[in-house]
Amino acid sequence: MTTMLHGHDTATTTAPVATVDLGAVAANTRVLAVRAGGELMAVVKADGFGHGAVPVARTALAHGATWLGVTSIVEAVQLREAGITAPVLSWLNPLSGDFATALRHRIDLAVPGAAHLALVAGAAETAGVRARVHLHLDVGMARDGASPAEWLALCRRAHDLERQGFVDVVGVMGHLGGAGEVADGLARFGHGVDVARSVGLRPRVRHLAATGALLDHPDTHLELCRVGAGLYGIDPTGRAGLRPTMTLTAPVVTVRDVAAGTPVGYGGTWSTPTATRLALLPLGYADGLPRAASGRAEVLLRGRRAPVVGTISMDQVVVDVGDLPVRPGDVAVVLGPGGLGGTGEPTAAEWAAWAGTIEHEILTGIGHRVQRVVR
Repeated sequence: MTTMLHGHDTATTTAPVATVDLGAVAANTRVLAVRAGGELMAVVKADGFGHGAVPVARTALAHGATWLGVTSIVEAVQLREAGITAPVLSWLNPLSGDFATALRHRIDLAVPGAAHLALVAGAAETAGVRARVHLHLDVGMARDGASPAEWLALCRRAHDLERQGFVDVVGVMGHLGGAGEVADGLARFGHGVDVARSVGLRPRVRHLAATGALLDHPDTHLELCRVGAGLYGIDPTGRAGLRPTMTLTAPVVTVRDVAAGTPVGYGGTWSTPTATRLALLPLGYADGLPRAASGRAEVLLRGRRAPVVGTISMDQVVVDVGDLPVRPGDVAVVLGPGGLGGTGEPTAAEWAAWAGTIEHEILTGIGHRVQRVVR
């Protein structure tokens, strides 16, 4: 897990730092809670998209979220051990998952099939408790969740186990694949809920919508919405006014003046067209800078954008600073809010475009060597 520091630290000038803006997390949560109109699950999987699961969870719960969501039981237990008592759902566990530990920590479990249901119910029987489960239906992604062919049998078995006192079917959940699949996914989900009710189940929460559907498709909101990306300022609509929540900086290690025609980096894929000044930053693809962004990315140094040149290495990247009076110890802003409260630095969205990926991968990919500072 990443170490979270409060305030500022000497690391801000001696090593790469990812500064987490909990004020932006709070503001985003408030926007999303209002738009949801019902209960809101803050998804803090992958260490809160690289921001720190515990501080993000506490912030979201203080500003409108009522549930927390993670994939693994380990992530859920981390929240409980931090003293968080809100409902927590874990929805992606192998058959070998530690369901007994989950039940001890009062963690809700998603059930994607009969084998999972049997193991969860068995753990509940052994522990003498009633497992809180959410039946998970695949609504069109062929990924996690029970297939439509399995659904009726799963619901019937869950109802049997509920009557025996081993499980409590708290919810039914699904996940939409994208904007183009909302109508079909919603219809499949609605049919699945009807099937569950027809066998006697009475789930209290139905949840299908993630950030994109929450913002653009009110008919998907139901009793509970699950939001991950939106908490961290990722807005698939571009219209919700969400605030980016992370700023990544790195100090300049060395500066050198070079002649025209100087090759830079592995393979000499780029050479200086004129005499120029090069600055070295101590982070690379092991820290989350995608190698695919080589030759396209930029950083902000002394108030001006400067291009990343040569191939991004595992631990370092070279920037062409031209005539800027850059010195060792100066701090480059690698990514940040940009136009939304920033100072002209690149955004996670720009890095995603340069690398041919999505903002989620940029934020979650920032490695553990990068110090996190909570603001």
